[in-house]
Amino acid sequence: MKHLLSITDLSRSDVEDLFRLAAEGKARLKSGRHSTPLAGRTLALVFEKPSLRTRVTFEVGMAQLGGAAVYLSAQDIGLGHREAVADVGRNLGRWVNGVVARTFEQATVERLARHAGVPVINGLSDHEHPCQALADLFTLWERGLDLARVRLAWVGDGNNVCHSVLLLAALLGTEVTVAAPPGYEPAPAVLETARALGGRVTVTSEVAEAAAGADALYTDVWISMGQEVERERRLEAFSRYQVNERVLAIAKPSAVVLHCLPAHRGEEVTDAVLDGPQSVVLDQSENRLHVQKAVLLTLLGGPGVQP
Repeated sequence: MKHLLSITDLSRSDVEDLFRLAAEGKARLKSGRHSTPLAGRTLALVFEKPSLRTRVTFEVGMAQLGGAAVYLSAQDIGLGHREAVADVGRNLGRWVNGVVARTFEQATVERLARHAGVPVINGLSDHEHPCQALADLFTLWERGLDLARVRLAWVGDGNNVCHSVLLLAALLGTEVTVAAPPGYEPAPAVLETARALGGRVTVTSEVAEAAAGADALYTDVWISMGQEVERERRLEAFSRYQVNERVLAIAKPSAVVLHCLPAHRGEEVTDAVLDGPQSVVLDQSENRLHVQKAVLLTLLGGPGVQP
């Protein structure tokens, strides 16, 4: 693994190694033991989109590992406008040991990776969010669930997070049913890739069909960054796709609820579900830190580096 641009950059064994590293690092942090395997390393955070979880977890993760992070907003760089993406990549590669890019276009992340000469991590694009998916499936894995036996229901927009979840689930043997309004399903190319990887993927327009017997219910916002002009049309299209107490009751009694946050409370999910006893959304959020530290160790630390 030279970069993490997409879940397709990973093998099953890569994911297993990342989960092991994340679990070890999380246990070490909880016990108060500290090490600085990335001392002297620097990470650039190139963000076209604002963030709470991605920015804080990467900055804190680098600090906990002994390194440093430099945050660069859209206004700081003007990526592709003030300066060509290739030139930004070439310059950053002379100064830092790795780059996290949070962009609109997947092609921007890929161009940075081609030119930077250092590892590049996709911190979110409109096509994928691999770090989020890793944290999501790690959250189920650390609860002792056999991912090859888990049935996950995705309810709502077949968006970037959905794409990464589908691809990662395919690697790990997790069955996924997506319930989305017509026209908002996951990209056909992603479905094709997931199935080629052995993924068990079903797409339906019926929420009850997806939720029935599910071990986990996953939802996300209906209106992502950059889609604000579509707000009214999307609210109408997704009005039947709220994860509420009625939908939760269709799933297994032991089912957990996932959401990558931020949530639009009262739209895609109710307060009672998001804040309820079956919600693991804060575990997901916390695990962004631990999984991303594992990614940083793997890409920036080299073989044999421990958390």
